[in-house]
Amino acid sequence: SRSSKRYIPLLTPLLVGRVVVFATCDKEVSEEKKQSLEGESSNNQSSTVTEKQQQQPVEKEELYHGMFPVRQLWKPSKEYPLWDANWDQRQPHPPLEKREDERARQRKIRKEGVTRHLILVRHGQYDETHKEDEKRILTELGREQAHLTGKRLAELLRQTAKHESTNGDDDDENLGGDDDDDPLRCNIRVVRVSNLARAKETAALIAQHLPDGVVLAEPDPLLNEGKPAHTVPSPRPVSSSSIEKWDEHHPRIEEAFQKYVHRREYQEPSDDDDDESDDNTNSSSKNHKHEYEIIVCHANLIRYFVCRALQLPPEAWLRFCNFNCSLTYLTIRPTGSASLRMFGDIGHLP
Repeated sequence: SRSSKRYIPLLTPLLVGRVVVFATCDKEVSEEKKQSLEGESSNNQSSTVTEKQQQQPVEKEELYHGMFPVRQLWKPSKEYPLWDANWDQRQPHPPLEKREDERARQRKIRKEGVTRHLILVRHGQYDETHKEDEKRILTELGREQAHLTGKRLAELLRQTAKHESTNGDDDDENLGGDDDDDPLRCNIRVVRVSNLARAKETAALIAQHLPDGVVLAEPDPLLNEGKPAHTVPSPRPVSSSSIEKWDEHHPRIEEAFQKYVHRREYQEPSDDDDDESDDNTNSSSKNHKHEYEIIVCHANLIRYFVCRALQLPPEAWLRFCNFNCSLTYLTIRPTGSASLRMFGDIGHLP
């Protein structure tokens, strides 16, 4: 017992030390475990937040009758079927207060101004087996179509020139031209064309049949084919690729419309006006009350241009059908009124 009592004081510090060490170790372990648990909890929380974010639906755009985004619906400046007199942003002045005065001024503009005639031509048949544009050239049939179209345009312009020389400029149904010795030499300003191979080849073949001096303009990429607008009826909802195509193509095609489809600007003649004037005004020549532009482009653009010029919903463009080398004829008077004299005509093709 004495030996036991003797060793107790010696063992006590050792036992206490071990207890302290064990306690410290347990504390350290518990701290590590706590930190580990906290870390796991934090990771779990962040993982949960990420999963929640992924699970949250992406905010969807408001759809027009469940078809396509409302922002992609054409919004006219005036409610259909009202006519917007300043649709091309070229109205020379605001309407006069008195209706009689405004009507008299409109008659004056109609008589003295220049009427624009736009002949829209779709390209000829082409090789669709290639993806590269430079290889998508006209087929033998497409080249034949282009030549026949050039001959038809030359005949059309000859007939309209004769009509004017017979009836004079005061005839409201007069189509244009001048009383030059050559009845074919009516006021053809230019032949415009898109930047795609099939359209450029078609335009070049057509130009061979037109009078000398007619300018074949540089190709304009604004006139390239594309998706001009959504269509009604449409799938519900339209595909994401359709929405992307609208965003890509519509602004360009609308820019092309505003650039090429408009009235000829009218300016009030003054006493000191010379016989010659700026070609962008109404008084370029007393005989040139009509001018022509030929635009060789693509089916979708032609249909969109027609809808916009006639102030019809552009979403109706797919309801029209025009074939290769067909002719579409728009008339725009200096007052801003527009009429469709021909759509998709192929009477010149066999």
